[in-house]
Amino acid sequence: MLKTKINDQGRATVTLNRPEMHNAFDEALIAGLQETFTGLSENPDVRVIVLTAEGKSFCAGADLNWMKRMSSYSYEENITDGKALAGMLHTIATCSKPVIGQVQGPAYGGGVGMVSVCDIAVASEKARFIFSEVKLGITPATISPYVIAAIGQRQAHRYFLTAELFDAATAFELGLVHQVVTPEKLADTVDGIVATMMNNSPAAMVAGKELIGAVANKPIDQSVLDDTAKRIADVRATDEGKEGIQAFLEKRKPAWVQE
Repeated sequence: MLKTKINDQGRATVTLNRPEMHNAFDEALIAGLQETFTGLSENPDVRVIVLTAEGKSFCAGADLNWMKRMSSYSYEENITDGKALAGMLHTIATCSKPVIGQVQGPAYGGGVGMVSVCDIAVASEKARFIFSEVKLGITPATISPYVIAAIGQRQAHRYFLTAELFDAATAFELGLVHQVVTPEKLADTVDGIVATMMNNSPAAMVAGKELIGAVANKPIDQSVLDDTAKRIADVRATDEGKEGIQAFLEKRKPAWVQE
């Protein structure tokens, strides 16, 4: 259902492994992702996380059997179920480590939400996307904060309400994914991004993610100015901050770069 591997360089690969079900969500997969990303976020040996999937599809959204069970849920059970999905998405979105989505195939409904919570998303030309919820009489509620942050309110009006299928090139134009490549180049492209990030200070990348969350969509007032000044002072005082500047001045590689 879910495979996790951490290599010696600090790359963690999380693989959705329900290819026969198109990697669709159910209660077990949601709980597994929640636990896995919580653990990886807290693991000091992890520097970068790649989220990928087995089979033809990246993630087909809700599992049909799960949907059948949901149809008989009480209101309170639906609230609990919705909170579990919302919590899992938030855990990935706020994971302290950079998360790269390697999207090899279609992502539907909640699967598009999985793409949107990744810090970086690279898609194969074979990938397709759809917010199919309104076809089923529901809405993309739990994924909406992350999707709207990625594609904007105006585009969300179109794609949430039409439930039309769109290709990887359109996903790139919308800002849902950062890069589109041929299927053959997908893994190598992601590997290249990971290799680039391995040259960066692990602590600075964590701080960089926190910085984005702190300043995004906020007016540039005195509180933001004071906060950013404090953040740069704090990071300069860290061991990695001192090492990085010293290595630059001495024209050598910093200690975190592995040969």
